[in-house]
Amino acid sequence: MACRLPTNSFLSASSFVHVSPSSHSLPIASSPTKTLSTASFYRRRPNITRAVLQWNRKPQLAGETPRVVVITSGKGGVGKTTTTANIGLSLARLGFSVVAIDADVGLRNLDLLLGLENRVNYTAVEVINGDCRLDQALVRDKRWPSFELLCISKPRSKLPLSFGSKAITWLVDALRSRTAGHPDFVLIDCPAGIDAGFITAIAPADEAVLVTTPDITALRDADRVTGLLECDGIRDIKMIVNRVRTDLIRGEDMMSVLDVQEMLGLPLLGVIPEDAEVIKSTNRGFPLVLNKPPALAGLAFEQAAWRLVEQDSMTAVMVEEEPKKRGFFSFFGG
Repeated sequence: MACRLPTNSFLSASSFVHVSPSSHSLPIASSPTKTLSTASFYRRRPNITRAVLQWNRKPQLAGETPRVVVITSGKGGVGKTTTTANIGLSLARLGFSVVAIDADVGLRNLDLLLGLENRVNYTAVEVINGDCRLDQALVRDKRWPSFELLCISKPRSKLPLSFGSKAITWLVDALRSRTAGHPDFVLIDCPAGIDAGFITAIAPADEAVLVTTPDITALRDADRVTGLLECDGIRDIKMIVNRVRTDLIRGEDMMSVLDVQEMLGLPLLGVIPEDAEVIKSTNRGFPLVLNKPPALAGLAFEQAAWRLVEQDSMTAVMVEEEPKKRGFFSFFGG
């Protein structure tokens, strides 16, 4: 039996072990109680060596700035807003300026995940109506000042009929030409579904990050959204597979990352493991990537942000599953 898992990452294929380049001894994935020297560990795992070396430098920004990226999925509840918050702050920590736009009208949650809900006084609707300036509607994160949040509207409010694709495109153009300098990245948190809110959110985007989970309902919606993005002229589409559980993959109760990639035919930006810290960070308004020590899912988001900067992707490969140990009663057919 075989299990398919992603490579080119800090996450060990068998146990998602985090590797620190400064460690003097590192755990063996198959035996947590044993240790070996760092040099021996890297000789046995050359892909991890490359990952450690990569993290000793700053990523090189590819493409023209600002890069406008829409984060979408089609299906609700797969982790679009969590992805936007964590990738956005990861980019800011890497030294890039970021503006995150919460385009979910009436049901915005990005401010909650970032812990900025009490600081949103103006929204994009007030900017367009002339009630405030754009810089007044932008909420700067005090933890990382290079990260700013812009909400389209206030909670439980309806989008004005005049607000559509042209309005959000005007906002992005205003960010490009603002006197304080344009951001390196504009991340648009797209609402669920494929109705008018979706069409509005993808209008100014040049790139897309498609977030999905390894279940058939999310994949069918993701495939539909991919077609709509391509029809809108967005060709640079990468995929993040969220809430991956290796134990279910090994038991053939969950599709593998390679299966998902083969079904959608998209480059793989990142693989996010199932992590209980996600709910804890959401309730605290404290993104995963700021946790100390870092959470497994937070590390995966940081790697995805790194690949986004360099317009890189990762590869899913097949890894043979370790045979199950046979007990004493197996000799009697047990």
